[in-house]
Amino acid sequence: MINKDPNHKHTYDATGKMTCCSLEEKINAKTEHNHSDDDGHDHSHDSGEESLLKQYLPAIISFVFLVSGLVFDYFIKPSFFQGYTRLIWYIVAYIPVGIPVIKDAIKSISKGAFFSEFFLMSIATLGAFFIKEYSEGVAVMLFYAVGELFQTAAVNRAKRSIKALLDIRPDTVNVHRNGTLQTVSPTQIKIGEFIQVKPGEKVALDGILISASAAFNTSALTGESTPDTKNEGENVYAGMINLNSVSDIKVTALFKDSKLSKILEMVQDATTRKAPTQLFISKFAKVYTPIVVFLAIGICLLPYLFVSNYVFSDWLYKSLVFLVISCPCALVISIPLGYFGGIGLASKNGILFKGSNFLDIMTKIDTVVMDKTGTLTKGVFKVQEIKAVGIDEKELLKLTAAIESKSTHPIALAVVLHAGNSIDKVSVDNVEEISGHGLKGTIEGKEVLAGNLKLLKKFKIEYDRTIETIVDTIVVVAVNNKYVGYITISDEIKEDAAQAIKDLHSLNIKTVMLSGDKQTVVDKVAQILKIDNAFGNLLPENKVEKVQALKNENRTLAFVGDGVNDAPVVALADAGIAMGGLGSDATIETADIVIQNDQPSKIVTAIKIGKITKNIVWQNIILAMGVKVIVLIMGAVGIATLWEAVFADVGVALLAILNAVRIQRIKF
Repeated sequence: MINKDPNHKHTYDATGKMTCCSLEEKINAKTEHNHSDDDGHDHSHDSGEESLLKQYLPAIISFVFLVSGLVFDYFIKPSFFQGYTRLIWYIVAYIPVGIPVIKDAIKSISKGAFFSEFFLMSIATLGAFFIKEYSEGVAVMLFYAVGELFQTAAVNRAKRSIKALLDIRPDTVNVHRNGTLQTVSPTQIKIGEFIQVKPGEKVALDGILISASAAFNTSALTGESTPDTKNEGENVYAGMINLNSVSDIKVTALFKDSKLSKILEMVQDATTRKAPTQLFISKFAKVYTPIVVFLAIGICLLPYLFVSNYVFSDWLYKSLVFLVISCPCALVISIPLGYFGGIGLASKNGILFKGSNFLDIMTKIDTVVMDKTGTLTKGVFKVQEIKAVGIDEKELLKLTAAIESKSTHPIALAVVLHAGNSIDKVSVDNVEEISGHGLKGTIEGKEVLAGNLKLLKKFKIEYDRTIETIVDTIVVVAVNNKYVGYITISDEIKEDAAQAIKDLHSLNIKTVMLSGDKQTVVDKVAQILKIDNAFGNLLPENKVEKVQALKNENRTLAFVGDGVNDAPVVALADAGIAMGGLGSDATIETADIVIQNDQPSKIVTAIKIGKITKNIVWQNIILAMGVKVIVLIMGAVGIATLWEAVFADVGVALLAILNAVRIQRIKF
């Protein structure tokens, strides 16, 4: 392997074996090298041209000497190009690309790993020199180096969407201090300070908008190109671009704790969580490589016992060909590259996979279970009707809003918003949340209950049974164990929800909706969206029971919800998908997959990306193994030369890499 970076370090697996073509290491090393400064500055381009020349120079020197040597050997045939002169010429061609690989082979052996790709390439090429096949020895190592360069280029392409996120972090920020506007590094900003973002500038830190309103481009975070208008008091996040007006923002998180930083960390860490295919190939390579080494030794020595005109150099050549062919580079390079390409494509579309293993899982999903509020509906509730019984409507609204102000549920927020400032001076004490039912508390000496109908039934409070037929979401209220009225609230279905369900059905995937809302509301939404099964009036434990029942039918299912309130169900599902993860730290922590822009249609996109990735990975496996088996047989019987071996190893690796890179070109 050619060291492109003086700080590059190899990793070793549990057996002490140096990891062959460590893709994750390269990705992370490049990211750390380019963006590890605490001040947020990107120094990756400081000496870009010099680094690029240094990277390609060894291969260029080797190529020039090899080609000129071949011209001397087969065309010009000068008298001086013989004996030691010819040997030295090819040694000079070999050194730039061969020495780094030999060094890596020595390192791997020192760690107890004899059968690394570096060892295979070293003994094969040095053996070629031993039998005076100088040009072929140089060619094998040169093509190996070229393969490494292609791999590096492919990795760079695969991580462009992540690098785009890294590049949107600004180097400086304008902050209000001591009555003036100062320009400082984002890392120097403290929580509670006020920063100013001008039109066209990037938001450097998470915060709350203090200005009246502003429009932001959020595409780098969510994959959504439509501008997002934020109003005073709403959250804005690092990475958004201010579009139309000078905006002041109160900082709520340090630079290192921003949502963007957490997302970047999650996507970069995703490459360490391997898919079953990757794990299989890693185990396969550990068994496969020693076997072919001993087979190569057998090809060289065993014919001595059976062949009358045995010539050691001929059989050594065949064994060297066999060794070069056997190197499993194409597999160990292209497979993780394919999965990382899938993760990159997903992040470009606003979908964050926490590991390549979840790309594989999404290809097997046959059932998608969804929460209703915030997943299929917007979760933006508005009060429709206030019906008081025995008390004034304003008093009912005041009591309900006062106790609901202690909850963060979307329904509670809708009631509080509708009440306005009428509850500013209302004292609420002893608030207790009754899971799946509602709230209980004391207001001005009165015991107040606010929640769903199950709450009244739990406390055995009589109410007008006709309200059970109301379709909209309803908040019923009781004061001192007496029913005093209700407030109805409605939600709105997301624009792409119906298309998402239709697309899931086209993939033969069953759809199920689970909700704590009442059955009439759930049935109404399910009917509009044509969902297969819908269950309402569910407590958190009831949702777990429903999901477990589906799993007992041997179904592979994904659960889509907020990733926080539904944590037990997310944990039980084969793939837990969180909607709108940009606004919630807990969501990012809980879910396996995060859809950043709240669109249900991204569920289908995630499944399609998983299938595309898996198809390309298996194409590479079949290509690599098929060609290798054919050329291995040819090498064993003496038909293939080192040139065919080069194609079987490096050529197939290059084809597999180019195939994996195709993932990045796919658009949805």
